[in-house]
Amino acid sequence: MTSAFRPAGPTSALLTKQLPRRSTLVRKREDDDTPQPSSPSKRSKVSFDSDVEVRLVEDWEKSPVVIQESVRRAIQKHAIGDNAGYDRVKAIYAPTNQDDDAATPTSVKYHTAALLSNVAVLDKKCADLVHAVIDSDWLERPDDYLNLFRQLLANLVSAHGYFLPNVLHMLVDNLTPTLPSQRRMNASSTVPRSQTYARVHKTLQYLLQIIPSACRTLLSVLTKIFPHQSDSRRAHIVYVHHLLKITDYAPILQTDILALITERLVKIDLQVQEDLEEIAEDAEEGVVQRVPRAQSDMDKILDDSEDSDDESDTDDEMDQDIRRTKKITKNVEKMDYILDMLFAYYDQQFAASSASSQASSLNVLLSQFQTIILPTHRSRHTQFLLFHFVQQSSAHVDVFVGLCAQTSFDKKRPAMVRQAAAAYLASFVARGLHVSSDIVREVWDYLSTELKRICRESEAGCRGPDPQRYSTYYALVQALLYIFCFRWRDLESGPDEDYDDDELPSIYSEERQWRPGVKEAFQLNLFSRLNPLKVCSPAIVTEFARIAHHLRVVYVYHLLETNKRIRLSRYYGSSSYTQVNRETALTARRDEDHQHLDEYFPFDPYYLPRSKRWIEGDYREWKGIPGLDDEKAMESASDEGEIEDSDVEEGTETEESNV
Repeated sequence: MTSAFRPAGPTSALLTKQLPRRSTLVRKREDDDTPQPSSPSKRSKVSFDSDVEVRLVEDWEKSPVVIQESVRRAIQKHAIGDNAGYDRVKAIYAPTNQDDDAATPTSVKYHTAALLSNVAVLDKKCADLVHAVIDSDWLERPDDYLNLFRQLLANLVSAHGYFLPNVLHMLVDNLTPTLPSQRRMNASSTVPRSQTYARVHKTLQYLLQIIPSACRTLLSVLTKIFPHQSDSRRAHIVYVHHLLKITDYAPILQTDILALITERLVKIDLQVQEDLEEIAEDAEEGVVQRVPRAQSDMDKILDDSEDSDDESDTDDEMDQDIRRTKKITKNVEKMDYILDMLFAYYDQQFAASSASSQASSLNVLLSQFQTIILPTHRSRHTQFLLFHFVQQSSAHVDVFVGLCAQTSFDKKRPAMVRQAAAAYLASFVARGLHVSSDIVREVWDYLSTELKRICRESEAGCRGPDPQRYSTYYALVQALLYIFCFRWRDLESGPDEDYDDDELPSIYSEERQWRPGVKEAFQLNLFSRLNPLKVCSPAIVTEFARIAHHLRVVYVYHLLETNKRIRLSRYYGSSSYTQVNRETALTARRDEDHQHLDEYFPFDPYYLPRSKRWIEGDYREWKGIPGLDDEKAMESASDEGEIEDSDVEEGTETEESNV
């Protein structure tokens, strides 16, 4: 018993050492798929099912929160030089053709929302990303995206004001006939053009409401993008239409925008006049007659997708004169449309029942007249805006006439401006159909009184006509002559209805009665040493002499004969001369046309076909003098008959000689 009993400890340890150990816990896989127990100390390797598709999650499948975080990290890493994620965000807004792999609308929307959440970090370092977003094709997307994009633009320019000019430039550029996205991709829009323009205006209005101070920057952008005067007719028409639209929701810019349009219109007007002077003398009416009467409707022009005029001028085989005439015709059309839009715009302003609104509109026109139209030499059509709307009220007539008269005698103004004011005064009083007889008489009395004062002050030191020294005086005398030719009936002493035109006494009848001062004004000025008839426009002087002689108000033909022997060049600085210099048979006669006053009167007949309708009831056409013009017509017909008879006789003699 004792020998059989052995302690268990050492024996157990020995047995443990003799236990066999497996070389590995992973056994060879048998054909059966019976799962084997794994080791408690290691994990089994992951296996993938080959039938399951493995792919990356697309952006549109990501939640807005995930995209927002990825955009934030991309911008954050861009700041330290890692641009991989940043470039992927920019690619979302890159312009693409329809065949390219463009970002889905959902992806663009989520990224735009992410940028809105991270707008605070979109500083100048992210300018390329901001420009990519601004220049993206956002106008053709759904309304919910448009609202999101507007919020992004508003927050962006609020947080970073240096992006404001870029945003406004993009918006205004989208108010031109060809959208920027179409110019980049040479593609057509799927959204009607009118709807696109409406979206731009809504966005622009939203920005101006959020940031009122943006108006000054907007005006600078509007001026910069305004089409050049050589651009197409449609480019001007569309742009001016949208400028007028902007004044509806940005009234603070109304005066400046209207001044901008007027300034550019005057440039086109002057270009047309310069072009007309290079061709035939009587070409203006002929060129205007080439302008199509059935012109395009405004809605059609706005919705048209082509930024060009109907016909091309690039034909190399086209004659130079034909090409020039077509260019003038297109400029006339351009000017005609713009004026028609301005007439319609101001018509709504003056139609307002509020007297203050009408006064405000009148002040806008008068301001443009003083700063733009009046200082511009030989403007031809733009001033008819004033001509029409000033005649809407007798009070407006008084204001305009007073302004012209005051400017004419304002010694602080340049001589050219004073002379132009005198021409505007005379032309308006002569041509305005609603300018009353009382206004005509008041203007006449005012001019004659001032001329009397100037004449008496100047005559003592004057030795003859001097266009340089007394240029303003001569301009005022010419204004007086012009008014008399048109409104002499209002200067008679009797009431207007005393005589009908066909009852006007002939030259052999008893002398007519004139208001006090009419004859005296002519006698004092025309026969003074200043000799205005030598300096005034020959066409005006000739017509005045004919009418004045017929009406027996003054006889000047003997003075005109004397003036033919006087050279104006002898009287420059006339205070140093003591005698009149006359030409002799041995004296070479010099062309003095450039020394005469210009016969420019700003309200001469208006020919533009589309906008002419606005002044048809305001314009006084030239009326012939009964008895005088009848005799002139008879003499002309007689001369033509004598020429025809002479031609017949010459033809007969030729035939006889041939026989």
